[in-house]
Formats: sequence, C-alpha cells, structure tokens
Amino acid sequence: MFVKNRKELESIMQSHLCNRCGSCVGLSDGAIAFKDKEGRYQPHFVKEISPENLSRVLTACTGKYFNFPEYRTKFYPQSSHFHLYSGAYESISIGHAVDENIRRTGASGGIISALLIYLLEQKKIDGAVVLRMSPEKPWLSEPHIATTKAEILDAAQSKYTISSVNEILSQTAQFAGRLAFVGIPPQVQSIRKLQSINDPSVKNIDYIFGPFYGNTLHFSSVVSFLKTYKIKDYRTITKLYFRHGEWPGNMRVETSDGKIAELKKFHANYLIPFHILRNSLYCTDLSNEFTDVSGGDAWAPVYEERGKGFSMIIARSKKGRALIEEMQAAGWLNFNYIEEEEAITMHSHGYDLKKRGAFIRIQFRRLMGKSIPDYGYELKDFGMKRYLMEVIISTMFIVLSTPLARWTVEQFSPTFIGNLFEKSRNIWKKSTYNIKREQLG
Repeated sequence: MFVKNRKELESIMQSHLCNRCGSCVGLSDGAIAFKDKEGRYQPHFVKEISPENLSRVLTACTGKYFNFPEYRTKFYPQSSHFHLYSGAYESISIGHAVDENIRRTGASGGIISALLIYLLEQKKIDGAVVLRMSPEKPWLSEPHIATTKAEILDAAQSKYTISSVNEILSQTAQFAGRLAFVGIPPQVQSIRKLQSINDPSVKNIDYIFGPFYGNTLHFSSVVSFLKTYKIKDYRTITKLYFRHGEWPGNMRVETSDGKIAELKKFHANYLIPFHILRNSLYCTDLSNEFTDVSGGDAWAPVYEERGKGFSMIIARSKKGRALIEEMQAAGWLNFNYIEEEEAITMHSHGYDLKKRGAFIRIQFRRLMGKSIPDYGYELKDFGMKRYLMEVIISTMFIVLSTPLARWTVEQFSPTFIGNLFEKSRNIWKKSTYNIKREQLG
C-alpha cells in the first residue's frame, strides 16, 4: 500500500508520522526540501513537482505505509528463520571486527565499517552510502558516498540526531558503480519499496546494512546539552561525537574556542525524553529487519565487562550470511553464533519498546482520532499492567518535551542530571522487569 496523492503526502510530512528519511527530497528534483535542520527538520514543497517524481515520492514514503509481511515475502522468500520481533534471518551471532582500529572507531564492534571496507577492498562495491558529520556544519550529519577506507571510517559510529540519508537518492542513480547502503529502519524500508518497483535511484545498490534502532533526537538535544556546559552558540562546534572513546563511549563536543563538553553515553541518554522525535515512538522495527546484515550493541554483562565493543550480528539474507562467513574465514571478523532466545533476551528492553510499546502508542493515537501508520500487521491484547506502564511512559514524554521541562533540566550540571537519570532508569528497569518480559519470547 502506498501514499495516494500529494494532499495525503503533505499531511504526513507535517505530522508525527514523518520519519525524515529524506526520500521525498532525494526523488523530487528540488521540489521538496528540508527548511530548518537545526529546528523541526520537516520537509516542505518549495516548487511544483513533476507527476513522474511525485509518483516515485508517493511510493517511497514509509511514514504511513510499509507492509512488513509483504516485503518480507518479497525480499526473504526462503529465509531459514523467522521471529515476529527480530524478523527473517539466516543467523545471529556476537562478534567484532578483528582490526582493532576499525573496532575502536565503530560504535560497538565495528561490524558495519568492516563490512563496507572489506567489500570495497575486494572490489565487490565501488562506494558506500554512509552518514558523516558535515565538513561545513560539523554539528549536523549528512549522507555521503564513501569511496575509500578513510571516508568509511570518518563516517563510523552512530549519530543520534535526525538524519535524512535518503536525500542522497538524487546522486545514487548517477553513481558509476555498485553501492552498499547504510541506514536506519525507516530509510532502509524506503529503499526496499523503491527496489520493489525497480526505481533507477536504487538500481546499483547491491548490499543494505544498518544498525539497530531505538530512537532519534531533535537537534535541540545538542543545543540543550551545550547549555548545561554554558556554551551558548552551537555554531562554534568543530567536532560532535555521540559514542567517543572506549565502548560504550561518551557524548563529546569540541568547540572552536577550545572548550570540551563530554558525558558518558548512558548519562547523556537523559536527553532522550526531552528531545525525542515523536515518530521514533511509532517505529516498530528495532533490529533493522530489511537489511542484508544488521548490527547492534551486545548488551549483556559478559560482553560489557570486557569493554572494547561487541556487536550482535543478524545476517538476514543468504548473501549477507555468506559475506560474514567469508570475512571470518579471511580473518576480518571474529564471531560466534548464538540462539534466537539469547538474542531476544539480550535486547528484551528494546523489543518491548518497539513491538509492544509502539503498538500501544499507535492504539492511543487511533483513539485520539489521529492518522496511524499501517505496517501490515498489528500486535495487541497485552496485559493491563503493560498498558498502564505505557500510560506512564507516554505521559512522561509529553511532559518532559515541554519548553519549561527543558529549561528546568538545563539549570543543573550535566553530571548531576546524568547520575540522577541513570539511577532513576535503574529503578524503573527493576520495577518493570517482569512486566516487560512477560510472554516476550
């Protein structure tokens, strides 16, 4: 199912259903643009669009329609395994890049960077669509076609503010060679929709990779973070990292006047409820279900205690599994297979957030008479405790996203807020542990 017309598209673009994937901008030949990337970061029509390009944009939009069962059947027709939470897959493993520089530069185990560099050096691709920090505006991310190892490593690590990778679709069709594509679930889903109609913008994309996805933050999160360090102008930023240093890393900002603002990743997570992109709360895809290979942090004490970074690796397509096994045999990757149950348990918090919480929030949105996304399937009939828990969570997001709440938290030191957030989060996790894991498997 696709978006029907321009009027419906515009209503999505201006609502919480818009995930800012960037496809509408990349396919519109300049008719659609993001006006304010440091602000609301929403797409707008800036001139008339041709009927042909409008048709492509309507197809590519994933804000309201993406049929999981339909596209799963199309792209993984003979998958060896399937779980309602983790999607179709060939294998699940825990591992890391063997090259210590690649591993250290990545967000966790350096898996996606290693995949891209290997494919490039083996001449199986000629470039990779990645997300880097802008050289001109280093406080913003931008899509880029990397053609060297150095460019791939420059784009390593997660970027937690809004990105619109698919803006680059205006360039991919013109690229002379084979590509790999890296994106979060809404961006990947749009690529799959375009592949299903053989759109020229994706004709040379041979591999699709992507990280696990929890949420995205507005750029206001960076501005607010700076304010707690008494840095008033975000335009003084020269370097912005979200996972700097030893795994799991730190949020770190460096400015042109020599100031450094740095906070542990888990402490910097306090920014989430204050600045979350609302669409994140309606996305039901945690583990990037439509990639060839997806990867995320291996959140388990046995790995966390070792440091250095370990990734969960889900090979979804047969060529994805063949690739990681080829890389292990060639000494590029080190990994061990794990069972599905262990994988679900390791990311139980995330699966509860996406496969339960998101569907409950969608139900709330429907009750309020608002437009809802259609994913071709629906999970419901959760226990009453889980619904009550979601009422608390949703209320918290609404209250903490207000200007007053944001201003209040900015009056305290980031270390204090970070410690308070982590303690509160641990209490919340313990008190809701059984609710979130009930019938999770």
